[in-house]
Amino acid sequence: MSSEPEENRSHLLATLQIDLDPELFDLALTHRSYSYEHGGVPTNERLEFLGDSILGQAVTVMLYTTFTDLDEGELAKRRASLVSTVALAEIARTIGLGAYIKLGRGEELTGGRDKASILADTMEAVIGATYLDQGPDVATALVLRLVDPLANDPTRFGVSMDPKTSLQERAAERGFDAPVYRIEESGPDHQKTFVATVTMTSADASVAPVSSTGAGTSKKQAESAAAAAAFALLGA
Repeated sequence: MSSEPEENRSHLLATLQIDLDPELFDLALTHRSYSYEHGGVPTNERLEFLGDSILGQAVTVMLYTTFTDLDEGELAKRRASLVSTVALAEIARTIGLGAYIKLGRGEELTGGRDKASILADTMEAVIGATYLDQGPDVATALVLRLVDPLANDPTRFGVSMDPKTSLQERAAERGFDAPVYRIEESGPDHQKTFVATVTMTSADASVAPVSSTGAGTSKKQAESAAAAAAFALLGA
C-alpha cells in the first residue's frame, strides 16, 4: 500500500496541476506487484500503455514545432531521450511520485519506490489517466509541463541518448580498452531485475580499472544505466 494517506494525494495533484477522478487516479498508481498480493485487483498497465502513446505524440509535436532547424535523425534522438525510462524516472523523482505508488510488500522491501522502471511506468499511467478523465488537451499540457525542464537542458542530449556508445568513446579517449559488461538477474519470471556491471581496464598497469553498476527491468536498461554511471566517473 502507498506510504501516503489517500487524502495527501491532493498534494500530488496540485503539483501536477491537474484534477483526476479519485478511482482512476488510484488505478494509475497501482503497480502489478500490489495486485499480485491483493487478489488480482486491476493494475495501471493499461493506463501505462495509453500514456506511452500520449507522451510520444506530445513530445514529437513539441520537438517538430520548436526545433525547426533539426533533421529527422536528430529529432528522433531527442524524442528517445525525453521519453526514456531514465527521463521519466527523473521527472517522477522531482515530483515525489514514488511515495504515492501502491506496491506489493516485495517491491516495497527492495526499494521499488525509487526503481526507474516503476517510476517511469507510473508516470505514463498518470498521463493516460489524465487523457481519459480530462481529455487530450489537458493531457498534452501535462506532458509538456513535465518534459519542459529536460527539453531545455543543453546537457540532456548527450550521453543520455546512447550511454553505451558515449562510454566506449570516452573510454578510448582515456586510454582504456573497450568496456566489458556482466549481467546478473534475480526475481521471479514476471518481475525480474537485472544488474549490469561494466568494467574498463587499461594496458597501462599503473592505471586502475574503472567499474560501475546499473539496474533495470531488462538487460539493455541495466547496461545503459551502468554505462551512464561509468561515463560520469570517467568525466570526473
